[in-house]
Amino acid sequence: MISILVVDDHALIRKGLKMLLEDTPDIRITGEADTGMQAISMVRAHRFDLVLLDLSLPDKPGIDVLRQLKAEHPDIKVIVLSMHPEDQYGMRTLKAGALGYLNKQSAPEMLVGAVRQVVGGKRYISEAMAEQLLNNMVGTSQELLHQSLSNREYQTLCLMASGKSLSEIADGMSLSPKTVSVYRGRMLEKMGFKNNAEAIHYAISNHLVGTP
Repeated sequence: MISILVVDDHALIRKGLKMLLEDTPDIRITGEADTGMQAISMVRAHRFDLVLLDLSLPDKPGIDVLRQLKAEHPDIKVIVLSMHPEDQYGMRTLKAGALGYLNKQSAPEMLVGAVRQVVGGKRYISEAMAEQLLNNMVGTSQELLHQSLSNREYQTLCLMASGKSLSEIADGMSLSPKTVSVYRGRMLEKMGFKNNAEAIHYAISNHLVGTP
């Protein structure tokens, strides 16, 4: 029996996943968490074969939850299940330790296949991500500027584009304004922007507003 922990702050999503997997005899959702810290505590206390993790959580960015889970439990298997398309977070989550990435709009059978594949010790890569990887390898597509950013730098960019002030960003990330200012400076330098306005325009043009 494959035991799964679902981490999502929307009860309807958790219920829908449970109903979906009920028809699969060897897969069961045995735990549910609606915050990042709850998920971390549950993994410390119980054994799960797989974690289905959303990126947009109310207390802690999902990618930070992923990094902490992997730091504490290096062998844990995680599939990120998110509303954001693969080109925004797919590669970033794989680099952070996820073994698969699925958009919530994917067909149900893709989820079951991804679960089996990851529990079996393999990575799950969708056709869209496979094409992106291939394009990067052969150099037929230009890498988006934001893919070079660290997780904190990327968060700073997204929150800036959402209209947050420096102090609001600092509060949301549980950091000091000075530290956030450093991340902002690094972000502008890496992306080659002269000011905040250019960075915000880029984020809006690439549909990054509202991502974690």
